[in-house]
Amino acid sequence: MSSDSQSSFVEATISSPAASLSDVDSLPSSPTTSSVESNSNDDDGEETDAEREWKESLQQLELLLTMVVVPYVGKYFGRKCAYWGWAKFMQWKYPVEVVVTNEKMFKGAGAVEAAASL
Repeated sequence: MSSDSQSSFVEATISSPAASLSDVDSLPSSPTTSSVESNSNDDDGEETDAEREWKESLQQLELLLTMVVVPYVGKYFGRKCAYWGWAKFMQWKYPVEVVVTNEKMFKGAGAVEAAASL
């Protein structure tokens, strides 16, 4: 047992509080305020302004998408799907062939109809 206590890494000495203060005083100290830290604080303020503006612009884009673009596109493709489905139903139910004579006019009319109620 005595050999184990001698090979231990922990010293069994009791130090006084005055001795621990002198140990702390001998450590190198870093300045609490420096010119580097004050410059970084100024940059942080500018970054938060930029971040705030970025978030506001993202919010505006999100509102544009959710209030204008998505409903318009949904109505356009919804009407297109409805016309396609109605044509398939009419061909199945009755011996009628549905033919779109002017494709550009058909697409343009669908876009105008979709935008009419917005």
